[in-house]
Amino acid sequence: MSVKDPQAKDSQGLARTGTGSQTVKQEKQTARQEQYFTASPNSPDARRTIHVQLAGREVAAEVSHGVFSGNRLDLGTSVLLRRAPAPPEHGDLLDLGCGWGPIALTLGLRSPAARIWAVDVNRRALELTRSNAVSQRLANIHAVEPADVPTDVRFDAIWSNPPIRVGKEALHDMLVRWIPRLSDHGAAYLVVQRNLGADSLVPWLSEELGEGYAVSKYASAKGYRVIEVIRQA
Repeated sequence: MSVKDPQAKDSQGLARTGTGSQTVKQEKQTARQEQYFTASPNSPDARRTIHVQLAGREVAAEVSHGVFSGNRLDLGTSVLLRRAPAPPEHGDLLDLGCGWGPIALTLGLRSPAARIWAVDVNRRALELTRSNAVSQRLANIHAVEPADVPTDVRFDAIWSNPPIRVGKEALHDMLVRWIPRLSDHGAAYLVVQRNLGADSLVPWLSEELGEGYAVSKYASAKGYRVIEVIRQA
């Protein structure tokens, strides 16, 4: 029996490696699409508990596959939670694109008298947010699909790590749907990675929303911008 020269199959080996790489890339793309577009993700619902710092305390949170940042508190959200100003103590506050709920939980902990709306199209994300709210005894958090937010609700604050990777058109549609629902003097805080278009989003929002809104860069940290949008009376 002859021993095969490992170099003799280089081209086939590279082809197999390329195929494997392509498969991994497709799997990651599918997972990302599930996070943003799929109501019921196909990935295994393998739940586990992580420990994160939210609102100045350690919180045990349940996470899973098929939701945004399903194994940690992502850097962008962490920047938003550290740099955004204190949320209103009362009123309706919105976490737009809640994932497993770190923003909603923070708002609930910091503003226990407010009503928190945690919105996502991903039902697994909503289930996780509800479970995490229960574990923290936060009865003021309402995790719902977008269509289930009453149309007459106006938000005193919107906090969001918006899904930039859904594409510009889908992102813009989402922002112009929800930001105009700010109450008078209400403010939205959006965290966006600088190299994914944060700086260009500021003038676009200003032009699209028009008079009556003040749009600016509120803070910067670790490659992210926090964008502030204030609705003026």
